Amino acid sequence: MARGEGAEQCPAALLAVKPLNTEDKTAKPRAQRNRLSVWSKLCYAIGGAPYQITGSALGFFLQIYLLDVAQLDPSHASIILFVGRAWDAITDPTVGFLVSRSRWTGIGRMMPWILFSTPFAVMTYFLIWYVPPFEQGKIYWYLIFYCLFQSMQTCFHVPYSALTMFISKDQKERDSATAYRMMVEVLGTVLGTAIQGQIVGGASNCPNETDVIDSTNLNKSDVPSDVTLDETKQAYLIASGVICIIYVLCAIVLVLGVKEQKETKRKNSMPLTFRQGLWLVMSHGPYIKLVIGFLFTSLAFMLLEGNFALFITYALGHRKDFQNILLVIMLSGTLTIPLWQWFLTRYGKKTAVYFGMTWAIPFMILIISVESNLIISYLVSMAAGVSVAAAFLLPWSMLPDVVDDFKVNNPDIHGHEALFYSYYVFFIKFASGVSLGISTLSMKFAGYVTGSCSQPEAVSLTLKVLVSPVPVFLIIVGLLILRTYPIDEDRRQGNRKLLQELLESSESETSALGSSV
Repeated sequence: MARGEGAEQCPAALLAVKPLNTEDKTAKPRAQRNRLSVWSKLCYAIGGAPYQITGSALGFFLQIYLLDVAQLDPSHASIILFVGRAWDAITDPTVGFLVSRSRWTGIGRMMPWILFSTPFAVMTYFLIWYVPPFEQGKIYWYLIFYCLFQSMQTCFHVPYSALTMFISKDQKERDSATAYRMMVEVLGTVLGTAIQGQIVGGASNCPNETDVIDSTNLNKSDVPSDVTLDETKQAYLIASGVICIIYVLCAIVLVLGVKEQKETKRKNSMPLTFRQGLWLVMSHGPYIKLVIGFLFTSLAFMLLEGNFALFITYALGHRKDFQNILLVIMLSGTLTIPLWQWFLTRYGKKTAVYFGMTWAIPFMILIISVESNLIISYLVSMAAGVSVAAAFLLPWSMLPDVVDDFKVNNPDIHGHEALFYSYYVFFIKFASGVSLGISTLSMKFAGYVTGSCSQPEAVSLTLKVLVSPVPVFLIIVGLLILRTYPIDEDRRQGNRKLLQELLESSESETSALGSSV
């Protein structure tokens, strides 16, 4: 909610003696309670790194790993990507529902989920990047461990996302902590891309190549040797081991460095069934418009992320540089996060959405319009990273505003913040699973040759469509929907004041009861 800049007047009986002193005594402690230290914000932000590190590694490299290292048929790879994302999507509202019904413990309501899911997430993530020594049933290996990892990751990330509402009651402090979080999360994507890309990129299993791929000569010399393929498999395992260590360290910092604040004591609302929780969230108009709008824009960037490594490798012919190009995108995004935080504070969040998302469109068109050139590829990637930063920051910065708006309209219903976050992630992940499954399946229809170092021209054309025209269309549709999003700066500030009044009124009633006892 909002900063406690003064106390609401207490009941008359409590103000009979020295009302001015009472106000002075209550205002200062409340402001101090709501304010977060830089250390707390950093520890909170570091907790978001595991999700982005593993997400960037899986997003950029899993598709090409399944096709060229595990050497699965494209149809099998599409099944793994779709089912894994769809399962991940289903677990989000499920975990969100369970989290909303969790009891308060000595370390909070969200922290136990984060703590106990970490070891299982690390183990299953490592096994995703292991190629089993059998061919029959290999698809089930990846399907099982991919789904298990997504489940454990959800048990970490949904409570972590909802934790935003419990680190401070001050809306400005939550926005500031979210900016810290987005900075670290984009750094996490840089780290994930760098670790996976640099370790795996140094073990390329293809011979010398030119900038322009000869797509007419698919012979045995194009296929990597077994020895080199084994080295590539080992490189993927080393990269996953490093990421697992970082995952554990970040979880420890989060649990030890962040204190989850207990909600102000109020009358408990009745526990909701899963169906009631779904209806509660879906009946809030601003939430629906925000989710659908960002559904389209997020799909655009996820589609770009999922196919960009293949696009750089086979459409542009920069096999030896693809990991560095991906790294440039993430570095550019990291450096521009503070710029977007300043922009949304100065001009408003809706304006930041319009500028941030449309910035990428010219560069998406440019990358497929000019002849393949390494320098142009780096420049376009640097510019595109600016929009990637906006795509990271803005949805998570605007979701707390929707939750606050819901609380203003439903003051007697509380404790269901996790549902808003989990259903948002559900829609995004399910739609991305469908898009990645279809895009990978389209590789099969285009004639993708598993394990080959060059591909037919139809594959190059398909990749160009998947990284430019389709994402541009999705961004435009998303922005048109977000124009109808009703929470502007005036309404947001109004909600902040109303929530502050509700908070002060609740605390005054609690103080009155304590004094009477």
